[in-house]
Amino acid sequence: MEQNKLGSLIEGEEYLVLHEFVKKAKEKLPIETWDYLIGGSETETTFKRNRFALDSLAFRPRVLRNVENVDLSSNFLGQELRIPVILAPIGSMQDFVEGAGVAPTLAASEFGVMHMISSTCMPGLEEVAKSVNYPKCFQLYIRGNHHWVDENIKLAMEHGYTAICLTVDLDAYGRRERDLAKRYRTTSRQSASGFEYQMRFSWDDIDRIKSYCDLPIIIKGIATKEDALLAIDHGVEMVYVSNHGGRQLDYGIGGLNVLPEIVDAVGNKAKIIFDGGIMRGTDVVKAIALGADFVGIGRLQGFAAAAGGSKAIVRMLELLELEILTTMRLLGVNRLSDLDETYLGKDYSFGSSDVLSSFPLIGEGY
Repeated sequence: MEQNKLGSLIEGEEYLVLHEFVKKAKEKLPIETWDYLIGGSETETTFKRNRFALDSLAFRPRVLRNVENVDLSSNFLGQELRIPVILAPIGSMQDFVEGAGVAPTLAASEFGVMHMISSTCMPGLEEVAKSVNYPKCFQLYIRGNHHWVDENIKLAMEHGYTAICLTVDLDAYGRRERDLAKRYRTTSRQSASGFEYQMRFSWDDIDRIKSYCDLPIIIKGIATKEDALLAIDHGVEMVYVSNHGGRQLDYGIGGLNVLPEIVDAVGNKAKIIFDGGIMRGTDVVKAIALGADFVGIGRLQGFAAAAGGSKAIVRMLELLELEILTTMRLLGVNRLSDLDETYLGKDYSFGSSDVLSSFPLIGEGY
C-alpha cells in the first residue's frame, strides 16, 4: 500500500517507529509481566538463535526496476490479507491489555490481517466470536481427553472460525527462568493443568480430528523436515514452523535456519506459516524470500497491545507494512511471489543478537 495511505505519518503522531511500542510497553507493564513477554527458556539460547538467524541474512538488492506499484497482499484460506501477517496466538494476552483476545481480533479486522486466538486467552473463543464478526483462527493447547478436544474444536466450528491450529511443542512447559526466579505465574498458568494429555497427543489424534473436522488444520510447532513430511502425510493443510519463540526447548536451531529444509520438504502440498523472532518488516521479507507464505507476529504484537491496545496494534501493523513496502522497493521487487533466495546472502559482520537488538535506538535514549 502506498505511503500516503498509511495513516498520519506526521509530526505529533504518537508512534512513528516500532521501537516506540517497546518503550511504552516496558513503561506500562509490571516488571514480572515484562520479563514474561521478552523471556525465553533456561539460557534463552533458542531465542537468541532465532534473532541471529534473521540478522545474519543480508539482502542482495536489484536496481532500475519499476517498483511504483508494489503488491503486499496475500490470500489466507480464502481471506484476502493486506500484508502476509498472522497475529500469532498469545495465551496470556489478558495480562497485557484490557479486552485480551478481543483487542487483536479487532485490530486484525480493522487493518486486514488474521488473528489466531489462543485457547488460554480470555474471554474465550465464544465471546471473541460474538465481539468481532471477522474471520479468525482458533489455536488449541491439548489440556483434556479426546472428548474435551472434540468439544473445543466443534465449538470453534460452530462459532465460525476459519481454521483450527493445534500447538504440538508443549509436551512439557519450558523452564522460563525469568519467571521462575521471580516466582511469577501468568494468569493462564495459574489455572493450567492437564499437560499429561498433551504428552499423549499423537499423529493418531490428528487423523481422528481430520475425520470429523471440516475446517483446515494447522500444526504449530514443526521444527524439522521429518515432522513437516508427517504433517503432509496426515492431511494437514498448513505447517506452522515455530519453536515457540524460544520459550520451550532450549538450544534449538534458529527458526529461520530450519525454514528452507521444511519448504523443500513440503513443496506445494501445504501452506507454510513461520514465526521466530520477527520484529521488523525486513524480517517478514526474509521469511517470505525463504519460502514462507505467511509470518506470525508474537512478541511485537504483545508490545503493541501493552502499549495501547487495539489501536496500537493497528498502528504497529501500519508501520510494519511501511517497512515491508520500503524493503520491497529497495530490493526491486513488486510482488511477494517474486521474492526468493537470490535476494539473500549470508553476512555475519554485525553486533550481538539479544532480546531487543532489533531496536538499537532504545539503548541510545530515543
